[in-house]
Amino acid sequence: MSVAVKICGLNDPAAVAAAVAGGAAYAGFVFYPRSPRAVRPALAAELARGIGGATQSVAVVVDPDDDLLAEIMATLRPAYVQLHGNETPGRAADVQGRFRVRVMKAVSIAGPEDVARADAYAAVVDALMFDAKAPPSLPDALPGGNGQAFDWRLLAGRRWSSPWLLSGGLDVGNVGEAIRLSGARAVDVSSGVEDRPGAKNPGKITAFLAALEGM
Repeated sequence: MSVAVKICGLNDPAAVAAAVAGGAAYAGFVFYPRSPRAVRPALAAELARGIGGATQSVAVVVDPDDDLLAEIMATLRPAYVQLHGNETPGRAADVQGRFRVRVMKAVSIAGPEDVARADAYAAVVDALMFDAKAPPSLPDALPGGNGQAFDWRLLAGRRWSSPWLLSGGLDVGNVGEAIRLSGARAVDVSSGVEDRPGAKNPGKITAFLAALEGM
């Protein structure tokens, strides 16, 4: 599979198994209490025992303190920590150095001015992720996983020193168009492979991954 895929918000063995069997590059576990996909580090570590092959684990956190990061590193031992809050480039570098882990930084996008913010992170982190900024009209919006998309053309032709993933509102029906318009070579999906928030559907995971074979 030439387009790398991250299946995010995994919280049960069947979903993990579908992600691994389908060739997902990344398996994401969310450590944010407000999220319907949230898991504790001990559960994530147990689920991660089902990860094999080329699939790497990603710990998704929002403005985490060092105690939470230390617990995650001691239990899950993820390949990446994904910072999905208001973390500064300095904080990203601190997490990377202090915990000796690769860092992925999510940048929320609504317009061109948001894309420009990625430049400050690109020289620091190991990967970038572009997700949709939740509109003010969306009540109780989460930092990610809201099923919202942004104008994928904002990323077309852009280059950064760090590799990047496209996220936000992707599903089996639109991911091909999203890749065509943005030029993404890696994508992230969460709500697009669920029956309802927090309830992953293994069949939808399999279909999403199959749709990207050969792309």
